[in-house]
Amino acid sequence: MKKIVLLFILTGMVSMSGFSQEELTWHTDMNKAFDIAVKENKPILMFFTGSDWCGWCKRLQNEVLTTSDFKKWAKDKVVLVELDFPRRTPQEESIKIQNYQLQSMFNVRGYPTIFFVDPEKTPEGKKNLKTLGSTGYVRGGAEKWLEVANKIVNVN
Repeated sequence: MKKIVLLFILTGMVSMSGFSQEELTWHTDMNKAFDIAVKENKPILMFFTGSDWCGWCKRLQNEVLTTSDFKKWAKDKVVLVELDFPRRTPQEESIKIQNYQLQSMFNVRGYPTIFFVDPEKTPEGKKNLKTLGSTGYVRGGAEKWLEVANKIVNVN
């Protein structure tokens, strides 16, 4: 009996390790994400969120951003950046400053807001973010949200 229980536990652990490989990297440092996106020739998905207070943000997370369809799509298509504006969760001052600068730059007035941008380096070495489009919560789950995202980033 103990062998059977042990077998189930080991099988579960192996299965869970397979799921952890599907996890995505959500960057919080825009400069790092920019460099990765340029190197990999991918657009950046900037997710403006209020993670610990915004109901629609949590809904977008649950219905889209944590689904296997989104993870599969995002892994090959975009570099992910979370720009969080929490009310209760502590945050490094440098991240707060960066997030507020980007919020102002993109004129974000509500959450959740997602901007897709194309990172560009000028011949002088300056960094530019060319806006491709934006979206937020879309009814219909991951499938409907990805239809909108694909139209913005021109990925089929």
